Order: sequence, then C-alpha cells, then structure tokens
Amino acid sequence: MSGPDRIDRLVAEELRATLGECRMGNQLVVVEETPSTNDLAWEAEARGAPEGFVAFAERQTAGRGQYGRRWESAPHLGLWFSVLLRPKITLAESPQLTSLLANAVAVTIKEQTGRSTFIKPPNDIYLLERKVAGILVEGRTATDGRYVAVAGMGLNVNQTIEDFPEELRTTAGSLAMATGHIIQRAEFAVAILRKLENTI
Repeated sequence: MSGPDRIDRLVAEELRATLGECRMGNQLVVVEETPSTNDLAWEAEARGAPEGFVAFAERQTAGRGQYGRRWESAPHLGLWFSVLLRPKITLAESPQLTSLLANAVAVTIKEQTGRSTFIKPPNDIYLLERKVAGILVEGRTATDGRYVAVAGMGLNVNQTIEDFPEELRTTAGSLAMATGHIIQRAEFAVAILRKLENTI
C-alpha cells in the first residue's frame, strides 16, 4: 500500500507508452488539480484535438455528476478523467452513449477484480451495494453538424471508508474496499481505455 512518502501518481508518458497504438488516449494529459476534467476535454476539442483525447486529474475541485451533483475525488486514490468522443450518432441518440460507457466500465471492473457489478441506470455503477463509479456525458452538435461528446468518468479505486465525507460513508465504496487489496491505478486506467477502444 502506498505510504505517505510514496504517492501513487499517474504519469502521462507512461500511460501513453503502455497504450501503444490505442485510439483512446492517443493524446493524453495528467494534471495535478483542475475544477473538472470535462472542462479540459472541451478546451482540447476547441483546439481541434482528435477523438480519443483524454484528460486525467489527480484531484477535481468541482467534479460534476448527474443532475449537477458534486463528485468527490480524493487525490491519488481514484481515476478522474474525461474522454473526447465523436461517435457516429445524432444528439437525439446520445443517451445510448451513457449506457455503452457504463457497461464498458462495469465489464472492466469485473475483468480486473473478478467482482460483479450492478449498473443503476443511467450512469451509476455499484459493487457490493456501494457506488464505485459514475459517468457524465456532455454532448453537443459541432459546427460541421456532427455530434461531439465529452465523457467524464469517476472511479473510486483505493479509498478506505474514512476517505469519504461523512455523508457518503453508508453508500460509497471503492475497488480496494471490495477486493481487500490495493489496485494499481495506471493498470486499471489502461484497461478502461482499451475497453473503450473496442466499445465506441
């Protein structure tokens, strides 16, 4: 387990090297802190970033959840990231994207931990009756008429119950709590991006 002198940090160059030719993560940044990774992805989209651009943050100060809820993102203990997507769907068809992403994350959790998950539609993922992940898709029609989306994902990885705010301790969970051991965040991040590569 990482001690106070050995923080588990994500390193963009290492993630890119491990991903190889993967479209998801073809451009990838890791920032220590940001209000929201979705905002970073939209800024990248405005600069013409390719589909598959990914922004990770070690901490979000204003992470967004469904219906405007705040998402708690303890530093260095979870995966907080957003992916720029240009799927061949229309704005009206966009709700199906949330379902595809939630299923991809749920399957990755099962493959990496051996634990079965439950998806509470449309975007919450539960493990042992505790919420461990959530997805927020923000979409719009681009100037060329195509649909463009940013998929923000929050995944509780190595938190203990004490890492959650008091009001969440009866409902929130993490992969480490469910499995009884620390999860390698970088390996899990790569596994999710590879799963998205074959999903979207």
